[in-house]
Amino acid sequence: MPSVAPNDLGERTFRFACDVVRFCHGLSKEPGIVRNAAWQLAAAATSAAANYQEAKAAYSRRDFAAKNSIVLKELRESLL
Repeated sequence: MPSVAPNDLGERTFRFACDVVRFCHGLSKEPGIVRNAAWQLAAAATSAAANYQEAKAAYSRRDFAAKNSIVLKELRESLL
């Protein structure tokens, strides 16, 4: 396994997404709104991780900033 800095944001967003998906898998067994909210939470968390990877491949500083603002938006959605 490659050595990764403990504060690497890419690794942290990936772990966060994995943890949220595992959590939501348990919640998805509940009926109704809980199930819907669980998968919305999973979508937001995984989107944040994916968008961070996209930001790292940005063409310009402006593109990098725009993609990171999407990451922050998805993470804020995960908090609610």
